[in-house]
Amino acid sequence: MKLSVKSDYAARAVLWLSRHYQDGTARKVEEMGIAQGIPPKYLVQILIELKSKQIVKSVRGKEGGYLLARPPAEITLGDVIRAVEGEIFDSSAMTDPHCPTELRDGWRRVQRAVNEAADSLTFQQLLESSVEKEKMYYI
Repeated sequence: MKLSVKSDYAARAVLWLSRHYQDGTARKVEEMGIAQGIPPKYLVQILIELKSKQIVKSVRGKEGGYLLARPPAEITLGDVIRAVEGEIFDSSAMTDPHCPTELRDGWRRVQRAVNEAADSLTFQQLLESSVEKEKMYYI
């Protein structure tokens, strides 16, 4: 299992928007791209996919841009990865009748574990862990 750079960029975008969630204002793609090191044209494509899964929403007009569609505590890393990649862990062996049953069961267990781990990590938790690290650094 190897996630693409698209997953990384999507997670960076959602984390960045999470940092700005409380102010409630839409953020420009260019600003986000520069801040996160993501090419703006590629970022727009990613944001469209995130919008289709109700992770972000867009605002039109001069003051337009993107913002989170729901609080960071309600968005998991699993949500973001699935929005841009599909299933986080998938193997054709899980549905292959020629694959031994015990191996198919093993692949399903791995899939469940990966999904549980990704779904247990919210963007609010990621924000809180970065705040804790900053506090510890300055002690």
